[in-house]
Amino acid sequence: MALLEVTDLKMHFPLQKGLFSKSAGVVRAVDGVSFTLQKGETLGLVGESGCGKTTVSRSLLRLIEPTSGSVVFDNIDILKLDARRLRQMRANLQIIFQDPFSSLNPRMTIENIIAEPLRNHRKIRGKELRETVAFLMEKVGLLPEQARRYPHEFSGGQRQRIGIARAIALNPKVIICDEPVSALDVSIQAQVINLLVRLQEELGLSYLFIAHDLSVVEHISDRVAVMYLGKIVEMTSDRELYRNPQHPYTQALLSAVPVPNPEIQRKRILLKGDVPSPLDPPSGCAFHTRCHEATGQCLSQEPVYRELGNNHWVACHLR
Repeated sequence: MALLEVTDLKMHFPLQKGLFSKSAGVVRAVDGVSFTLQKGETLGLVGESGCGKTTVSRSLLRLIEPTSGSVVFDNIDILKLDARRLRQMRANLQIIFQDPFSSLNPRMTIENIIAEPLRNHRKIRGKELRETVAFLMEKVGLLPEQARRYPHEFSGGQRQRIGIARAIALNPKVIICDEPVSALDVSIQAQVINLLVRLQEELGLSYLFIAHDLSVVEHISDRVAVMYLGKIVEMTSDRELYRNPQHPYTQALLSAVPVPNPEIQRKRILLKGDVPSPLDPPSGCAFHTRCHEATGQCLSQEPVYRELGNNHWVACHLR
């Protein structure tokens, strides 16, 4: 049974205008997303900026309240919990933010930043708290002697390690990694990815790994889900997606991934136009305005998200 099961998750933001706040439509940031996450698994969630990936992560933790759907963790629907039970549940569901600087309080020392969830949830104090913080810092590759420093005294990679230490402090079961390496240099990205893999093996963690770079997702994910305009358009195992992509959008994304071999020439698929607005999505298949294979059916009829076989799911009329 899945550790985390998300069913038909929607996050619609109503728009208002004018003196009397007249309704001006709805932004469908997330429009019916469903997936499962198994214990010890990493599910990669990829797509262009603005497709709804980060909104999914915030909705799962109820940092923003979803419009509808269900998020079941350990047989409990998180969206139905009251404030007290939700606070208790969040010890098992943590998040690593994209920007390692803005996610850390600049007025708090690293010791206090990492200690905060321990004080609030476990009520640890004194010597035990200091020893736990030192242990967590060593776990992510930081020196305990740096505990009294402030975030601005660290590099970007070190700050992200601080965020990771804070995320694992309560021994969570699931960590949502919201583009945790996109703001880092390439060499530092590899170090952070390797750290996350090691922590997953040691602590038995499950990751929802959000990214826009398919080459990053390839090295950490067991399965990959591709999002476009608030919906998942393809999902399958990591190996199957890179070997046999079915959706035209996935094919275009993979064609843009650089190949570190000058002798290999990859045919580039260039998408025409811009991503449509979630305020006024296209009729039929949302991708038809940019798809090089679109037919008349794509313009008028929304494709069914279905399994092709071997747990390979896709939403495309042509497959």
